[in-house]
Amino acid sequence: MTCSWLRLLSASLMQGFNWRRVWVLVLSVVLTVGSLTAMNTPSAIAALTDDRYDGDIFALYGGNGSIVPPRVTLAQAFNRKHPILLVLYVDDSSDCKEYTTVISQLQSFYGRVTDIIPIRVDAIPPKSSYAPTEPGYYYNGVVPQTVVFNESGNVVLNQKGVLAFEQVDDVFRKVYDLLPRSQSVELKRRPVNEINTELVQQ
Repeated sequence: MTCSWLRLLSASLMQGFNWRRVWVLVLSVVLTVGSLTAMNTPSAIAALTDDRYDGDIFALYGGNGSIVPPRVTLAQAFNRKHPILLVLYVDDSSDCKEYTTVISQLQSFYGRVTDIIPIRVDAIPPKSSYAPTEPGYYYNGVVPQTVVFNESGNVVLNQKGVLAFEQVDDVFRKVYDLLPRSQSVELKRRPVNEINTELVQQ
């Protein structure tokens, strides 16, 4: 390939300056460099089980892009006097990717009466201290982290890691004064596809 460039360049110089030959030379160099670069670029593979960034995890893995961005800020949610589900996460964590299905399931049951606020921790501005109306006030350095507030703004759950739907559901049952799980119809998980699950009666 280099020899053909040199031949083309020498012919152009020997025959005088020719724009057409120069453009052919430039185009061949660009195409060659581009194809070599493309061959060395690893393919992007979205995977639930790795810690690579694939895009918005709620749309990709939770099947629910409507959760992000949150409709209200934490400060606005406190003023509305609604229970709050604050989820602190990052897009490049396999645990956070796995947890998106739980948050989507919680939204399907409690989304109309609860302010669900997923916050990327890398979007929290670094400061020496935070007000209780800021997500950084509750962040403990591990993702995912789930914080549930009752309608009075009191923390009723603050847990790190991937939680089961039932664990958060039990907290919301207390917040909303609903029947405990032992006295209501039990919901079981049924796989929808390799990533998403849904809760159904069995």
